[in-house]
Amino acid sequence: MRVIEVSKHGGPEVLQLAEREQPVAGKGELLIAVEAAGVNRPDIIQRLGFYPAPAGASDLLGLEVAGVVAAVGEGVEGWRVGEAVCALSNGGGYAEFTSVDAGQCLPIPAGLSAVQAASLPETFFTVWSNVFDRAKLRSGESFLVHGGTSGIGVTAIQMAKAVGAKVYATAGSDEKVAACETLGAVKAINYRSEDFVEAVRAHHDKPGIDVILDMVGGDYIQKNFSLAAIEGRIANINFQAGFEASVNFMPMMTKRITFSASTLRPQSAASKARIASALQESFWPLIEMGKIRPVIAARFPLAEAADAHRLMETSQHIGKIILTTGS
Repeated sequence: MRVIEVSKHGGPEVLQLAEREQPVAGKGELLIAVEAAGVNRPDIIQRLGFYPAPAGASDLLGLEVAGVVAAVGEGVEGWRVGEAVCALSNGGGYAEFTSVDAGQCLPIPAGLSAVQAASLPETFFTVWSNVFDRAKLRSGESFLVHGGTSGIGVTAIQMAKAVGAKVYATAGSDEKVAACETLGAVKAINYRSEDFVEAVRAHHDKPGIDVILDMVGGDYIQKNFSLAAIEGRIANINFQAGFEASVNFMPMMTKRITFSASTLRPQSAASKARIASALQESFWPLIEMGKIRPVIAARFPLAEAADAHRLMETSQHIGKIILTTGS
Protein backbone atom coordinates (compact mmCIF):
# COMPACT_ATOMS: atom_id res chain seq x y z
CA MET A 1 0.00 0.00 0.00
CA ARG A 2 1.03 3.64 -0.41
CA VAL A 3 1.82 5.62 2.73
CA ILE A 4 3.36 8.93 3.70
CA GLU A 5 6.47 8.52 5.83
CA VAL A 6 8.37 11.11 7.86
CA SER A 7 11.88 10.65 6.47
CA LYS A 8 13.37 12.73 9.30
CA HIS A 9 12.11 15.40 11.65
CA GLY A 10 11.77 18.75 9.93
CA GLY A 11 9.68 20.83 7.55
CA PRO A 12 6.89 19.63 5.26
CA GLU A 13 9.44 18.43 2.70
CA VAL A 14 10.32 15.45 4.96
CA LEU A 15 6.93 13.88 4.13
CA GLN A 16 7.68 11.26 1.50
CA LEU A 17 5.47 8.86 -0.45
CA ALA A 18 6.51 5.25 0.24
CA GLU A 19 5.32 1.64 0.02
CA ARG A 20 4.61 -0.60 3.01
CA GLU A 21 2.94 -3.91 3.71
CA GLN A 22 -0.77 -3.65 4.28
CA PRO A 23 -1.69 -4.05 7.99
CA VAL A 24 -4.15 -6.66 9.23
CA ALA A 25 -7.17 -6.41 11.49
CA GLY A 26 -5.98 -7.54 14.89
CA LYS A 27 -8.16 -8.75 17.73
CA GLY A 28 -10.81 -6.14 18.44
CA GLU A 29 -9.88 -4.08 15.35
CA LEU A 30 -11.25 -3.10 11.99
CA LEU A 31 -9.05 -2.85 8.91
CA ILE A 32 -10.16 0.26 7.03
CA ALA A 33 -9.57 0.91 3.35
CA VAL A 34 -8.87 4.62 3.69
CA GLU A 35 -10.52 6.97 1.24
CA ALA A 36 -9.74 10.17 3.15
CA ALA A 37 -7.71 11.24 6.18
CA GLY A 38 -7.83 14.42 8.25
CA VAL A 39 -4.77 16.63 8.73
CA ASN A 40 -4.45 17.97 12.26
CA ARG A 41 -2.10 20.20 14.24
CA PRO A 42 -0.68 17.20 16.18
CA ASP A 43 0.53 15.81 12.82
CA ILE A 44 2.65 18.94 12.40
CA ILE A 45 4.07 18.60 15.90
CA GLN A 46 4.87 14.90 15.37
CA ARG A 47 6.56 15.68 12.05
CA LEU A 48 8.76 18.19 13.87
CA GLY A 49 9.73 15.54 16.43
CA PHE A 50 7.88 16.86 19.49
CA TYR A 51 4.91 14.48 19.65
CA PRO A 52 6.04 10.86 19.47
CA ALA A 53 3.51 8.13 18.77
CA PRO A 54 2.29 6.21 21.83
CA ALA A 55 3.69 2.74 22.47
CA GLY A 56 2.20 0.25 20.05
CA ALA A 57 0.81 2.88 17.65
CA SER A 58 1.83 3.26 14.03
CA ASP A 59 4.72 5.64 13.40
CA LEU A 60 2.77 7.05 10.43
CA LEU A 61 0.94 10.34 10.82
CA GLY A 62 -2.83 10.56 10.70
CA LEU A 63 -5.31 10.59 13.59
CA GLU A 64 -8.62 10.31 11.72
CA VAL A 65 -9.78 8.47 8.64
CA ALA A 66 -12.87 7.55 6.65
CA GLY A 67 -13.46 4.78 4.15
CA VAL A 68 -14.89 1.28 4.14
CA VAL A 69 -14.36 -1.75 6.33
CA ALA A 70 -11.89 -4.07 4.58
CA ALA A 71 -11.66 -6.75 7.30
CA VAL A 72 -13.15 -7.44 10.73
CA GLY A 73 -10.86 -8.64 13.48
CA GLU A 74 -11.51 -11.37 16.02
CA GLY A 75 -14.11 -10.51 18.63
CA VAL A 76 -15.58 -7.53 16.78
CA GLU A 77 -19.35 -7.40 16.52
CA GLY A 78 -21.67 -5.01 14.72
CA TRP A 79 -19.47 -4.35 11.69
CA ARG A 80 -19.37 -5.99 8.25
CA VAL A 81 -16.92 -5.78 5.39
CA GLY A 82 -17.92 -3.04 2.97
CA GLU A 83 -19.63 -0.76 5.49
CA ALA A 84 -18.83 2.93 5.44
CA VAL A 85 -16.81 3.93 8.49
CA CYS A 86 -14.92 6.83 10.02
CA ALA A 87 -12.54 6.45 12.91
CA LEU A 88 -10.27 8.09 15.43
CA SER A 89 -6.90 6.39 14.93
CA ASN A 90 -3.84 6.37 17.15
CA GLY A 91 -1.71 7.00 14.06
CA GLY A 92 -1.41 5.44 10.63
CA GLY A 93 -4.03 7.52 8.83
CA TYR A 94 -1.73 8.75 6.05
CA ALA A 95 -2.01 5.42 4.23
CA GLU A 96 -4.30 3.44 1.97
CA PHE A 97 -5.13 1.00 4.77
CA THR A 98 -5.05 1.30 8.55
CA SER A 99 -6.20 -0.86 11.45
CA VAL A 100 -8.18 0.80 14.26
CA ASP A 101 -9.68 -0.39 17.51
CA ALA A 102 -13.35 -1.04 16.70
CA GLY A 103 -14.50 1.01 19.69
CA GLN A 104 -13.02 4.12 18.06
CA CYS A 105 -14.98 3.59 14.83
CA LEU A 106 -18.29 5.19 13.92
CA PRO A 107 -20.61 4.85 10.93
CA ILE A 108 -20.32 7.65 8.41
CA PRO A 109 -23.38 9.86 9.02
CA ALA A 110 -26.02 9.48 6.34
CA GLY A 111 -25.56 11.94 3.50
CA LEU A 112 -21.85 12.58 4.09
CA SER A 113 -19.00 11.68 1.77
CA ALA A 114 -15.80 10.03 3.00
CA VAL A 115 -14.01 13.38 2.63
CA GLN A 116 -16.56 15.07 4.87
CA ALA A 117 -16.57 12.20 7.37
CA ALA A 118 -12.77 12.22 7.66
CA SER A 119 -13.06 15.72 9.12
CA LEU A 120 -15.15 14.57 12.08
CA PRO A 121 -13.43 12.20 14.54
CA GLU A 122 -10.46 14.14 15.93
CA THR A 123 -12.40 17.35 16.47
CA PHE A 124 -15.67 15.81 17.66
CA PHE A 125 -13.92 13.50 20.13
CA THR A 126 -11.86 16.42 21.44
CA VAL A 127 -14.72 18.90 21.75
CA TRP A 128 -17.13 16.43 23.31
CA SER A 129 -14.65 15.22 25.93
CA ASN A 130 -13.52 18.72 26.94
CA VAL A 131 -16.59 20.92 26.47
CA PHE A 132 -19.44 18.54 27.24
CA ASP A 133 -17.92 15.83 29.44
CA ARG A 134 -15.36 17.79 31.47
CA ALA A 135 -16.79 21.33 31.34
CA LYS A 136 -20.46 20.25 31.31
CA LEU A 137 -21.69 22.91 28.87
CA ARG A 138 -25.49 23.10 29.04
CA SER A 139 -28.30 24.73 27.13
CA GLY A 140 -28.70 28.39 28.04
CA GLU A 141 -25.05 28.84 29.05
CA SER A 142 -22.44 30.96 27.30
CA PHE A 143 -19.44 29.51 25.50
CA LEU A 144 -16.24 31.01 24.06
CA VAL A 145 -13.86 29.15 21.75
CA HIS A 146 -10.49 30.57 20.72
CA GLY A 147 -9.31 29.75 17.21
CA GLY A 148 -12.86 29.72 15.90
CA THR A 149 -12.00 28.77 12.31
CA SER A 150 -9.62 25.94 13.17
CA GLY A 151 -10.89 22.40 12.82
CA ILE A 152 -11.64 22.38 16.53
CA GLY A 153 -13.22 25.82 16.35
CA VAL A 154 -15.70 25.20 13.53
CA THR A 155 -16.77 22.02 15.31
CA ALA A 156 -17.05 23.60 18.76
CA ILE A 157 -19.13 26.54 17.50
CA GLN A 158 -21.64 24.23 15.85
CA MET A 159 -21.83 21.68 18.66
CA ALA A 160 -22.32 24.38 21.30
CA LYS A 161 -24.98 26.17 19.26
CA ALA A 162 -26.78 22.87 18.62
CA VAL A 163 -27.26 22.28 22.35
CA GLY A 164 -28.59 25.81 22.90
CA ALA A 165 -25.50 27.67 24.14
CA LYS A 166 -24.75 31.32 23.35
CA VAL A 167 -21.50 31.10 21.39
CA TYR A 168 -18.59 33.53 21.10
CA ALA A 169 -15.36 32.99 19.17
CA THR A 170 -12.04 34.61 18.44
CA ALA A 171 -10.28 34.54 15.08
CA GLY A 172 -7.41 36.28 13.31
CA SER A 173 -9.05 38.13 10.42
CA ASP A 174 -12.31 39.80 9.46
CA GLU A 175 -12.96 36.99 6.97
CA LYS A 176 -12.60 34.42 9.73
CA VAL A 177 -14.80 36.47 12.06
CA ALA A 178 -17.54 36.40 9.42
CA ALA A 179 -17.12 32.63 9.03
CA CYS A 180 -17.52 32.08 12.79
CA GLU A 181 -20.73 34.10 12.83
CA THR A 182 -22.06 32.24 9.80
CA LEU A 183 -21.50 28.98 11.68
CA GLY A 184 -23.46 30.20 14.68
CA ALA A 185 -21.40 32.47 16.90
CA VAL A 186 -23.47 35.43 18.13
CA LYS A 187 -20.28 37.49 18.18
CA ALA A 188 -16.80 36.77 16.88
CA ILE A 189 -13.81 38.95 17.66
CA ASN A 190 -10.75 39.67 15.54
CA TYR A 191 -8.08 39.33 18.22
CA ARG A 192 -5.59 41.23 16.05
CA SER A 193 -7.65 44.42 16.18
CA GLU A 194 -9.71 44.08 19.38
CA ASP A 195 -9.22 43.00 22.98
CA PHE A 196 -11.42 39.93 23.11
CA VAL A 197 -12.09 40.32 26.84
CA GLU A 198 -13.50 43.81 26.42
CA ALA A 199 -15.31 42.94 23.19
CA VAL A 200 -17.11 39.97 24.74
CA ARG A 201 -18.00 41.95 27.85
CA ALA A 202 -19.46 44.73 25.71
CA HIS A 203 -21.68 42.26 23.85
CA HIS A 204 -22.58 39.72 26.54
CA ASP A 205 -25.52 40.44 28.86
CA LYS A 206 -24.02 38.64 31.87
CA PRO A 207 -20.82 39.23 33.89
CA GLY A 208 -18.82 36.34 32.46
CA ILE A 209 -18.60 33.32 30.17
CA ASP A 210 -19.62 29.92 31.53
CA VAL A 211 -17.31 27.70 29.45
CA ILE A 212 -14.11 28.64 27.58
CA LEU A 213 -12.24 26.29 25.23
CA ASP A 214 -8.66 27.45 24.72
CA MET A 215 -5.87 26.16 22.51
CA VAL A 216 -3.68 29.25 22.79
CA GLY A 217 -2.39 29.39 26.37
CA GLY A 218 0.30 31.98 27.13
CA ASP A 219 -1.24 35.30 28.14
CA TYR A 220 -4.71 33.98 27.26
CA ILE A 221 -4.67 32.03 30.53
CA GLN A 222 -4.99 35.19 32.62
CA LYS A 223 -7.48 36.74 30.18
CA ASN A 224 -9.65 33.62 30.38
CA PHE A 225 -9.66 33.83 34.18
CA SER A 226 -10.73 37.46 33.89
CA LEU A 227 -13.56 36.67 31.47
CA ALA A 228 -14.86 33.51 33.14
CA ALA A 229 -18.18 33.63 34.99
CA ILE A 230 -18.78 32.62 38.60
CA GLU A 231 -18.51 28.81 38.59
CA GLY A 232 -16.98 29.11 35.10
CA ARG A 233 -15.13 26.22 33.47
CA ILE A 234 -12.02 26.61 31.33
CA ALA A 235 -10.68 23.72 29.24
CA ASN A 236 -7.24 23.92 27.61
CA ILE A 237 -6.36 21.56 24.80
CA ASN A 238 -3.13 23.18 23.63
CA PHE A 239 -0.74 26.00 24.47
CA GLN A 240 0.28 27.38 21.07
CA ALA A 241 1.39 30.70 22.61
CA GLY A 242 3.42 28.97 25.32
CA PHE A 243 3.16 26.51 28.19
CA GLU A 244 4.45 29.03 30.73
CA ALA A 245 2.81 32.23 31.94
CA SER A 246 2.79 34.51 34.97
CA VAL A 247 -0.74 34.09 36.31
CA ASN A 248 -2.70 35.63 39.16
CA PHE A 249 -4.81 32.75 40.45
CA MET A 250 -7.00 34.87 42.72
CA PRO A 251 -9.85 35.06 40.13
CA MET A 252 -9.85 31.26 40.04
CA MET A 253 -10.56 31.23 43.79
CA THR A 254 -13.00 34.13 44.01
CA LYS A 255 -15.04 32.90 41.01
CA ARG A 256 -14.69 29.20 41.90
CA ILE A 257 -13.39 28.51 38.38
CA THR A 258 -12.70 24.95 37.30
CA PHE A 259 -9.63 24.66 35.06
CA SER A 260 -8.93 21.45 33.15
CA ALA A 261 -6.50 20.39 30.47
CA SER A 262 -6.23 17.18 28.49
CA THR A 263 -4.81 15.40 25.48
CA LEU A 264 -6.79 12.83 23.52
CA ARG A 265 -4.26 10.52 21.88
CA PRO A 266 -2.77 8.90 25.04
CA GLN A 267 -6.18 8.03 26.48
CA SER A 268 -7.16 4.38 26.66
CA ALA A 269 -9.14 2.58 23.99
CA ALA A 270 -11.94 2.13 26.53
CA SER A 271 -12.07 5.88 27.15
CA LYS A 272 -12.19 6.64 23.44
CA ALA A 273 -14.89 4.01 22.94
CA ARG A 274 -17.04 5.76 25.56
CA ILE A 275 -16.61 9.05 23.71
CA ALA A 276 -17.52 7.40 20.40
CA SER A 277 -20.68 5.94 21.92
CA ALA A 278 -21.71 9.31 23.34
CA LEU A 279 -21.13 11.03 20.00
CA GLN A 280 -23.14 8.49 18.07
CA GLU A 281 -26.04 8.93 20.45
CA SER A 282 -25.99 12.70 20.89
CA PHE A 283 -24.37 14.39 17.90
CA TRP A 284 -24.41 11.99 14.94
CA PRO A 285 -28.20 12.49 14.54
CA LEU A 286 -27.66 16.27 14.45
CA ILE A 287 -25.13 15.85 11.64
CA GLU A 288 -27.60 13.69 9.69
CA MET A 289 -30.31 16.34 10.19
CA GLY A 290 -27.97 19.02 8.82
CA LYS A 291 -27.81 20.97 12.08
CA ILE A 292 -24.03 20.46 12.13
CA ARG A 293 -22.05 20.34 8.92
CA PRO A 294 -18.45 19.52 8.09
CA VAL A 295 -16.36 22.50 7.02
CA ILE A 296 -13.69 21.51 4.51
CA ALA A 297 -11.05 24.10 3.71
CA ALA A 298 -9.04 22.07 1.18
CA ARG A 299 -8.29 18.55 -0.02
CA PHE A 300 -5.04 17.16 -1.36
CA PRO A 301 -4.04 13.81 -2.87
CA LEU A 302 -2.07 11.64 -0.45
CA ALA A 303 1.13 12.23 -2.40
CA GLU A 304 0.78 15.98 -1.76
CA ALA A 305 0.73 15.69 2.03
CA ALA A 306 3.61 18.18 2.24
CA ASP A 307 1.45 20.84 0.58
CA ALA A 308 -1.36 20.08 3.01
CA HIS A 309 1.03 20.67 5.91
CA ARG A 310 2.27 23.90 4.34
CA LEU A 311 -1.29 25.19 4.17
CA MET A 312 -1.96 24.26 7.79
CA GLU A 313 1.18 26.06 8.91
CA THR A 314 -0.02 29.30 7.28
CA SER A 315 -3.15 29.24 9.49
CA GLN A 316 -5.01 30.83 6.58
CA HIS A 317 -7.52 28.00 6.19
CA ILE A 318 -11.07 27.91 7.55
CA GLY A 319 -12.07 24.40 8.63
CA LYS A 320 -10.42 21.06 7.97
CA ILE A 321 -7.71 19.97 5.54
CA ILE A 322 -8.15 16.50 4.06
CA LEU A 323 -5.93 14.00 2.24
CA THR A 324 -7.50 11.61 -0.27
CA THR A 325 -6.14 8.26 -1.48
CA GLY A 326 -8.03 8.08 -4.78
CA SER A 327 -6.69 9.27 -8.11
